[in-house]
Amino acid sequence: MTTSYETISTSLNGNVLSATFHAPPINLIGPEVVRDLVGLLEELSHPAAARVVVFDSADPDFFFPHVDLTKVPEYTAEAAKAGGPGDASLGMLFRKLSRLPAVTIAKLRGRARGAGSEFLLACDMRFASRENAVLSQPEVGIGTPPGAGAIQHLTRLLGRGRALEAVLTSADFDAELAERYGWINRAVPDAELDEFVAGIAGRMADFPRDALIAAKSAINAISLPTPADVRADAALFQQLVRAESSQERTAALFRRGLQTRGRTELELGDVLGELGAVD
Repeated sequence: MTTSYETISTSLNGNVLSATFHAPPINLIGPEVVRDLVGLLEELSHPAAARVVVFDSADPDFFFPHVDLTKVPEYTAEAAKAGGPGDASLGMLFRKLSRLPAVTIAKLRGRARGAGSEFLLACDMRFASRENAVLSQPEVGIGTPPGAGAIQHLTRLLGRGRALEAVLTSADFDAELAERYGWINRAVPDAELDEFVAGIAGRMADFPRDALIAAKSAINAISLPTPADVRADAALFQQLVRAESSQERTAALFRRGLQTRGRTELELGDVLGELGAVD
């Protein structure tokens, strides 16, 4: 890797690249993170790039809690740079992540909600700390369906009933339940997570690159949503996130401390359940 990034630190060990997100104060997905991710994905698209990439977070409490709700137009404009104005969405950016000619692994500690969960879903594999990982799609509780891949991926991974439960309840899922449902590959004891992920990444990195990518491409052809489906979800999210009901609920959450390091972010699933109707 030759490029340095503001919100992503990288290190290369043989054919394995570690990419750690660090966007204080709580790792929100904003324009800086999206800009850096666009650049990193471009580097990883080259044939000489690492065979395996492991994504994690420098913040033990937050992988990505969700997008920065004060900067939706700004991060959307950055996402457009990965594919052009017609693909100005995180969903299409994350689809590019899924199609990289490299194996991508998400190592999860802390909270991955909303687009944070959708980033993980776009990775090829997800391994989470049994004690310290939380996943959620809180969008419906805020006023809009998910728009960056959760509907597509969770329906395929979990099945209809469990996908509806995950999306419509906006509840927090711990790692054990997420593993049982199929949201993640495995829940691993926190003390063993780093060694486990390093082992599986190193094992794959020693295999022939052409075989890895051919197998991944064949599975993608069966399992990935079409661009039209991703664009439709993004358009619906971008429409409803501006609706009055969504704006009212978002304002109520900001009054409770949304996007700060406090109970609202740490226990968002519970807070959404307490919020009730906003008139």
